[in-house]
Amino acid sequence: MRLLNLLFPERRTSAVIARERLKIVLAHERASRQAPDFLPVLQKELLDVIGRYVEIRSDMIRVNLGRSGDTSLLEINVEIDGGGVKPTKNGAAGDSKETARIDQGVAAPWVRPS
Repeated sequence: MRLLNLLFPERRTSAVIARERLKIVLAHERASRQAPDFLPVLQKELLDVIGRYVEIRSDMIRVNLGRSGDTSLLEINVEIDGGGVKPTKNGAAGDSKETARIDQGVAAPWVRPS
């Protein structure tokens, strides 16, 4: 069979060539994109939610949008000042259970120790 393919090669139709070119263009376009379109919107919404509970200033926020291989990365670091807790709807400064967890230094499982 190989010998026949060498003697009589298959003709590549224009559709096959166009499909290969389209794949190359799409792969190049995907590789050139730095971040998905939703990451800046997600960043703004996350900062808005944090701002509802804690007073934050722009100098207390560090945001990194990046890429690691095929994975997009959004990293937001917000410094939280101890006195900057906003009152909740019922007028209290925060839930005492949450305050106790913070005071004891118990970190959430997704927080890496520094």
